[in-house]
Amino acid sequence: MASTYLYNLPYIICEVLAFVPAIVLHEMSHGFAAYKLGDPTAKRAGRLSFNPLKHIDPFGTVIMPLLLLAMNAPVFGYAKPVPYDPRYFKNPRRDDLIVGLAGPLSNILMALVGSVCIHLVRTAAGVPALMAGGTAFYVYLFFQVFTLINLYLAFFNLIPIPPLDGSSIFAFFTPEKHLPTYYRIQRYAFPIFFIVVIILPEIIHFDPVGWYLQVTAGNLFDVLARW
Repeated sequence: MASTYLYNLPYIICEVLAFVPAIVLHEMSHGFAAYKLGDPTAKRAGRLSFNPLKHIDPFGTVIMPLLLLAMNAPVFGYAKPVPYDPRYFKNPRRDDLIVGLAGPLSNILMALVGSVCIHLVRTAAGVPALMAGGTAFYVYLFFQVFTLINLYLAFFNLIPIPPLDGSSIFAFFTPEKHLPTYYRIQRYAFPIFFIVVIILPEIIHFDPVGWYLQVTAGNLFDVLARW
């Protein structure tokens, strides 16, 4: 048990170091998009900040990633939603969608940066040096984990279940006359989200979210890490 823990310790450290900037920039992107569209709410709330403490959600940022880590599942999660007021928007339906997609888009951009760094480190250090371990290996490992976690966060947050960003896509295509009903249902969506992500896989011994992430984020990572 101890040797297994020590073997995984560098990977766990890389996951923590990669997860924090991934969620911080994700949430800042929501707030920045809203600010550029005329809404100062996030800025006034101090959410356009690099301080991780401003964005931490106790369950989505701490408890759920630890549970997934303990279950040996892909580590993903979410931060405290950025407040915004669509009354400031010129086109609320369109601008709400832009704000919602800004977070996942930032993760995809960070994944692309991470993939470039993977290739730069591999080229600079050489495969023999990476195989031998040492500083180059851990830098290489960090950028691999950073790229993968950002892809996980991007595609996870595109799932159309509140409080995830994908719900803004669903709302965009919902006929306006049905929006009040949708927003009423949205208030009760978190228990559904919790059941689908945490409880259901334990009951049916199949993880639909993990499967979806492997098909999307996992396969895209394989492409980015090997081009």
